[in-house]
Amino acid sequence: MRLLHVSIDVTRRVSGAMLCGVLMLGALGAGSQRAAGTVPTLSAAKTAGDSADELAEILVETPEPRYVAPTQRDRIGRIWAPVFINGRGPFRLVLDTGASHSAVTAMVALALGIPTDQSPPVMLRGVTGSATVPTIRVDTLSVGDVAVDSPLLPIVPDAMGGAQGILGSEGLANKRIFIDFRHDKITIAYSHGERSGRDFVDIPFHSLHGRLIVVDAIVGGVRTTAIVDTGGQTTIANLALRNALARLNTPGKSQPDQIVGATLAVEDGEIIATPAIQLGGVKMLDPGVTFADMYIFKQWQLTKEPAILIGMDALGVLDTLVIDYRRHELQLRTMNSG
Repeated sequence: MRLLHVSIDVTRRVSGAMLCGVLMLGALGAGSQRAAGTVPTLSAAKTAGDSADELAEILVETPEPRYVAPTQRDRIGRIWAPVFINGRGPFRLVLDTGASHSAVTAMVALALGIPTDQSPPVMLRGVTGSATVPTIRVDTLSVGDVAVDSPLLPIVPDAMGGAQGILGSEGLANKRIFIDFRHDKITIAYSHGERSGRDFVDIPFHSLHGRLIVVDAIVGGVRTTAIVDTGGQTTIANLALRNALARLNTPGKSQPDQIVGATLAVEDGEIIATPAIQLGGVKMLDPGVTFADMYIFKQWQLTKEPAILIGMDALGVLDTLVIDYRRHELQLRTMNSG
């Protein structure tokens, strides 16, 4: 690992509840009851061609960057992958390294001409809670060198910040994701074990539950399990980290916050001024992290030891982010490198 040390200043945008990704799903029987308030089924009313063309026009005309939006003072960045489904598209899906499966909105199902009442519902587990949702089965899902045959896609609420769904981590084994925030570019290709370029910092990672990207971090002198969550708008930590920091440092001022997950369930938390999050030679200076007793920490059995989900408020201030699943390595380049 390089000995280059850099710091990143992160300015949080706080405007009500923050949306977070992270999806896991479990199959349910076809006759399972749908939970109240979850996504209703949809029957296709337009032809697939007309709807897909209309959706494509929306993507082309958007004033935002088409693929990757950097985090700015008044906006938290996103990573959008141009995904083809059944050969149609591209659809704009949020790249979510915290999600085990891909998912789409009901509008995409309509564009594809696939009713949402012909496949079994599934239990969708997000950051804040779970919900029973309908699904569609498609023949293919592809982006770059990623190709998934016959995937079952859950239908998520249409609250994706301009995206038409979520691109999860299935199919990413042995792949290399190159995300260039400065030039609005994303490529997903087979990894050939490439080493990082000049001015990059290399950070090894290991997997949790087979797919999550987990790195060793230090927050204010506290050793912390950090999960890289490109689908989350904001950085979230568990109460074990909050308590450990309180024992070593004078707690900063807090203010209420709310987290909205992909299932639209809401959990309360508090934003607290937090010391820098250190990943190898990179320090991310975030003025406030949301601490909460999140549903997902319980699902991952990460409640007893300090843990943190690093979201796009921090990741989006990088110049370049490379995720190499074959090398089990993050390659980071900051805006001030070089």
